[in-house]
Amino acid sequence: MMVQLLEKVIELENWTEGKGLIVCGAKNTFCSGSDLNAVKALGTPEDGVALCMFMQNTLTRLKRLPLISVALVQGWALGGGAEFITACDFRLMTTESEIRFVHKEMGIIPSWGGATRLAEIIGHRQALKVLSGALKIDSKQALNLGMVDEVLQSSDETECLEEAKEWLKQFIKGPTEVTRALKTTLFLGKELCFQEALEMERDLLGTLWGGPANLEAIARKGKFCK
Repeated sequence: MMVQLLEKVIELENWTEGKGLIVCGAKNTFCSGSDLNAVKALGTPEDGVALCMFMQNTLTRLKRLPLISVALVQGWALGGGAEFITACDFRLMTTESEIRFVHKEMGIIPSWGGATRLAEIIGHRQALKVLSGALKIDSKQALNLGMVDEVLQSSDETECLEEAKEWLKQFIKGPTEVTRALKTTLFLGKELCFQEALEMERDLLGTLWGGPANLEAIARKGKFCK
């Protein structure tokens, strides 16, 4: 599954027409983490570190995609599944779903980047509570913590996916190249020093200024007014 995930991310890296992405599970389970039988076979520290590096690379590449990504949590998102949702830009959740970082009870820590990203999402103090307590986070708690952006009304697998698509539409409407540039600016800006981030903004603007979307907007509106 991890190799398949990397293959899908590589495919998305080459999807130049895309603007948005919804990641969901199946049969009312988002992701229940690593297969324990597979984990038992990786018995040495070297094996664990190799798995860690593989998934850090995969999820970082997912996060860097110039697509606005949404994790649709239906059912359980446990362990590695909980780490996975932090690699998406937004998180939506059905009412009966649950998120839990179970790593402490397995005698390890989140190592796919989940701890670092969780702290960025909800703050260090709240992240420490969630991780050290291996807390079961229901939809109401997740919303209050800021871990998810909205709790969906539907519980039906098909209906909540349609609801998620409607939710995402508000952020991906408009020209594809502008949406992709915005996502790139905001994400890579966090990885760069201030001056480098300014230079990247400048370079991305250069790809848009005077382009079709810019000229069309000017011709249509003249000047932006409230």
